Amino acid sequence: MTAVRAITSNPVLRRILSSLGTLLGVAIFVFVMLRAIPGNQITAGLGTEAAALTPAQRAALEAYYGLDKPLVVQFFGWLGNVLTGNLGYSSRAQQSVLELTSQSLPVTLELAVFSIVLALLIGIPLGMLSASKPDSPRDAFGQTVGLLGLSIPAFLLATALLAILSSTLRFNPNGEAYAYLTDNLLLNLQQMLLPSLVLGFGIAAPIMRTTRTAVLEVRGNDFIRTARAKGVGPRRLQFRHVLGNALVPIVTMTGLQFGYLLGGAVVVEQIFSLPGIGRQVLLGIQQKEYAVVQSTVLLIALAFVIVNLLTDLLYRVIDPRVRAE
Repeated sequence: MTAVRAITSNPVLRRILSSLGTLLGVAIFVFVMLRAIPGNQITAGLGTEAAALTPAQRAALEAYYGLDKPLVVQFFGWLGNVLTGNLGYSSRAQQSVLELTSQSLPVTLELAVFSIVLALLIGIPLGMLSASKPDSPRDAFGQTVGLLGLSIPAFLLATALLAILSSTLRFNPNGEAYAYLTDNLLLNLQQMLLPSLVLGFGIAAPIMRTTRTAVLEVRGNDFIRTARAKGVGPRRLQFRHVLGNALVPIVTMTGLQFGYLLGGAVVVEQIFSLPGIGRQVLLGIQQKEYAVVQSTVLLIALAFVIVNLLTDLLYRVIDPRVRAE
C-alpha cells in the first residue's frame, strides 16, 4: 500500500508507468492488426505459388516462420526477444531489424528536425502577424495560409513540387541514390529540401493557429497592459513578454508534431525515395514481415513517448510557474 501511494504521489513514476502501459497497448494493437490482415509471410513471399504447396511443405514453412504456434505464444515470444534486444530479422533485406533501424532512423530524424525548423520559421511569425491585428487583412492572410496547410494533402503537394521543379528547373535530386549526411553533405541537403518543405508547410498550419490563439490570450492579460503603460517598446513587448509567456502551448504543439513525424512521414518518404523508418514499416507490411513491423512501430511509439517526456521537461525551463508547481 505504501509503494502504491509513493508511485501515485510521484509524478515522474506515474508518468513512466503510464508510458509503459501505452507501449504495451501499442504492442498488442499492432500484433493483433497485423494478423487481421489477410495473408502471411508465406503468401507474400511465394504469391500465387503458395497455393501449390503440399501440407507438409506449408507446415514446414509455418514452423520456420513461427506461425504454427498459438498467437499468445507468438506475442510473448516476440516481446521477450524485444526486451533482450533481439528485434527480429528481415528475410527481405537479409538483415536484423536493429541493423535496418540503425540505418533508417537517422534519415527520419534528420527529416523531422528540418521539417520542424521550417514549420517554426513559418508558423510562429505568421501566427504573431495574424494576432497583431485580429480580423484584419493580415489576419485573413495568415488564416488562409493555415487553412491551405491543413487542407492540402502531403502526397498532392509533394507530387506537384516534384513535377513542377523537375520539368521546369530540372531539379530532382531525389532521383539519385540517397546520400547520407556524412557521405555527401550537399546532395543530402538537396534531397532533404523538398520533403522538408512539404512536411514543414503542413505542420506550420497547427503551429500558426496555436501561436495566434496563445498570443491573443496573453495579450489580454493585465501584465501586458502594465508593461505597455510603463513604456516597454513594441518589439520587446511582442517577443519577450507576449511570445515568452505564450511558449507553453507552442512547445506542446511542436512536440506533438515532431512525434508524429517520426512515424507519420511514410507517404513523403515513399514519394521522395527516402530510406526512412516509415518506409521500413511500409515495406514490412507489404512483405508481411511481422517482426519488422511490430518492432519498428514499437520503437516509433517509444520515440514518441520520449519526445513527450522531453517536452514536459522543457516546460520547466521556459515557464517558472511549472517549476513552482
